[in-house]
Amino acid sequence: MSSEKSAENPSIVLEDQIDQKDASSVEQAEAEKASSELIDSDSELLIPSRRLTAEKQLVRILDMRLLPTIVLIFILNYIDRTAVSAARLNGLESDLHINDIQYSTILAVLYASYVPAQIPSNMILNRISRPSWYIPICVILWGMTSALTGVAKNYAGILAARIFVGLPEAAFYPGAMYLLSRWYTRKELAFRGAILYGGLLISNAFGSLMAAGILSRLDGKMGIRGWRWLFYIEGAITICIGFFAIWALPDYPHNTRWLSPAQKRLAQVRLAEDAGEADEDAANESVMHGLKEALKDPKVYIFAIMTCSQLLGLSFVNFFPTLTATLGFNTTISLLLAAPPWIFATIVCCVNAWHADRTGERYFHIAGPWWGVIVGYIIGLSTPSVGGRYVGMFLMASGYAGFALTLVWVSNAIPRPPSKRSASMGIVNGFGNLGNLIGSYAWKADWGPDYHPSMIIGIASLSLSSVLALVIRFMLVAENKALERDQLKNLTPDERQRIEDAAKLEGLTMKEALERKRGFRYLY
Repeated sequence: MSSEKSAENPSIVLEDQIDQKDASSVEQAEAEKASSELIDSDSELLIPSRRLTAEKQLVRILDMRLLPTIVLIFILNYIDRTAVSAARLNGLESDLHINDIQYSTILAVLYASYVPAQIPSNMILNRISRPSWYIPICVILWGMTSALTGVAKNYAGILAARIFVGLPEAAFYPGAMYLLSRWYTRKELAFRGAILYGGLLISNAFGSLMAAGILSRLDGKMGIRGWRWLFYIEGAITICIGFFAIWALPDYPHNTRWLSPAQKRLAQVRLAEDAGEADEDAANESVMHGLKEALKDPKVYIFAIMTCSQLLGLSFVNFFPTLTATLGFNTTISLLLAAPPWIFATIVCCVNAWHADRTGERYFHIAGPWWGVIVGYIIGLSTPSVGGRYVGMFLMASGYAGFALTLVWVSNAIPRPPSKRSASMGIVNGFGNLGNLIGSYAWKADWGPDYHPSMIIGIASLSLSSVLALVIRFMLVAENKALERDQLKNLTPDERQRIEDAAKLEGLTMKEALERKRGFRYLY
């Protein structure tokens, strides 16, 4: 019957076909809309036409929010830690009745708690989901302890304060470097790490200027010695910055509160592309698994000894105001003279790291500044002139441009899994700071004002560091050659899982992800 009607009235057939096409068009439009909504909510920034602009914007957000916050914290970190050096020039030793050996112990005991706490702290940071709370709470705690140092009445009191300052401070530098490695690619990390470490270097300048102002203007105010005011004021500032950091710091790329879903996805994809694997631990890769893997890697031990040796060679930092005082000026001028070398060192640090990122080279950018320190020590050993020794101090301060890239190199050399990377960074920086502990006794007052034995120790230590860094370079060259031969033949299940996760993040096939992984190489 219907066929007869259709035959009699072809317009009915045409209308039915139009209705079917309309329905099909509606379904297609709805599917496209649903697909568009999915892209808008999660993957829109991965579209090639938008990717470059979106990535630049993401990095700019991090550079404007994450980076300034941790730099500011690091400035206060070292100002708080080295305030005791400035306090020494204002009567700390006489007021607390301590001798030269006891003063060296006050410097060293901070590292007795600071060194062992770094490994568990970084393991905790890898496991928790909110570094934006963990790091600021540690900042607030060390600010409180630093402020309480000002109430010390004797040697035992300041010793206890220094021990408890070291515990929360252990969370910061290796933790901050690990946090940076969770956001920036290998080619971005060196410069950002140097900017962070520039905070330490410039803190030596700011710390000296701040100390000069406080000690000269507040000494005796309200019946309180200037060195006590120094601890009160610097500790209070640190506490305030700690509360600010809770708001400012990000968490991880997958759960940061102030990024859109599309930006979170882009942040994860960037890191997956950089190493050919997702920057996440596999299901069975616990923090203890990461620690065990780090302890099996010989590079970790060489990095640790290298760092310990270089920090012994750079241990003059805790005595810098004392060294400038040997030039023969009063306390205020000596503190003011301590600032320019660190300003110069900050510039050298940033330029050196920028060039390291541009070239991808690591060894010469790390060891080169150490060789400058050796030259500075040689100047100090060979001339008594004030001008020559002050030039040597500029070279000495610039040596920290090498240390600024140490944890960057660790992150580059041990990129995955994150649990292994975080444990490795904690081990290297923790063990390495034993160099600072030993260095607390390497600049004895009895060896002043020339400190020739101290400088000879520094030359030997930095020479050893240079050799160990060269060994690491050769090891990474060998590993790169091995990667060229059989990189994909010996993948562990966990490595394959991270590559699969990266493929899902980026919308690649497993074959494409494996080919991209084949192109990964270590930076040396």
